[in-house]
Amino acid sequence: MSNVLVFIEQRDGKIRKASLEALTLGRTLAAKTSGALAAVVAGSGVAGLASEIAAYGAATVYVADAPELALYSSEGYTAALDAAVTAFAPSILLVSATMMGKDLAPRLAARRRASVLPDVIDLDAVAGRLVGQRPVYSGKARATVTPNANATLQIATPRPNVFAAAKADAPGAGAVETLSLGELRIRAKVVRVETAAAGELDVAEADKIVSGGRGIKGPENWPLLRGLCHELGAALGASRAAVDAGWIDHAYQVGQTGKVVSPSLYIACGISGAIQHLAGMGSSKVIVAINKDAEAPIFKVATYGIVGDLFQIVPALTEAAKKMKS
Repeated sequence: MSNVLVFIEQRDGKIRKASLEALTLGRTLAAKTSGALAAVVAGSGVAGLASEIAAYGAATVYVADAPELALYSSEGYTAALDAAVTAFAPSILLVSATMMGKDLAPRLAARRRASVLPDVIDLDAVAGRLVGQRPVYSGKARATVTPNANATLQIATPRPNVFAAAKADAPGAGAVETLSLGELRIRAKVVRVETAAAGELDVAEADKIVSGGRGIKGPENWPLLRGLCHELGAALGASRAAVDAGWIDHAYQVGQTGKVVSPSLYIACGISGAIQHLAGMGSSKVIVAINKDAEAPIFKVATYGIVGDLFQIVPALTEAAKKMKS
């Protein structure tokens, strides 16, 4: 029997989709190992999220609710997660591989002297032990990863948009357990959060992404791609070349040094396909590449390739999408 604990990431009182994916995966692992499923959420005024978490099968929801946790801090949230691990004593801990999760999971692992299976795109439990797969060599191969044989706590960070999120057939009890953290000593505090423009989707969690690279020729042409994003309900992304040129903020960057994404649809506009970029989007389910260079590396991984001028093709795609909607 392996009890499973899942960390629930929330922003402004809304649960991130990646956490619901991890919770669904946790439910599957708990059922396979005949264990219990619990979740932990930290923040300020977040106890009301318990019912939504229970809908995905959590029997117990550990809540760390304090004004000091209103904004993310490594020390505060690690303390909350550590307290939940102490209270629930799980064999398996899942923390989605978001920017927050990539900071939080290794901190908790160091505190617990445990290892982490990072950024897994496949995860199973065999005889109560986790077995995962993760991309290596910039996505060219997959490595099978397992925790130490005598590890009492097994930690994994599932990649967002790889595991589907689905509510349980029978909701969990969602019993709320309040965590007492005592006096929190947070040395580094977030003083301001700068968010993307209103209505823009986060590229890390989007199901569809339209990305631009050096081929868009300048920042004045982002509206061309934003128009297609609007019609498709997609997020805007960018290559490192576009970010390094100062055309757009780093928050939009997709790639090895940006955000790793796995959408159902990825449209690459004017992106040659350097190995660092492919490492960040190669696991996308459908890849559409638009480039004037027929020899561009992006075409080697593309599901569909269009050799041509993006300034003619993107408006045509936008118009076609608009007609389909109407």
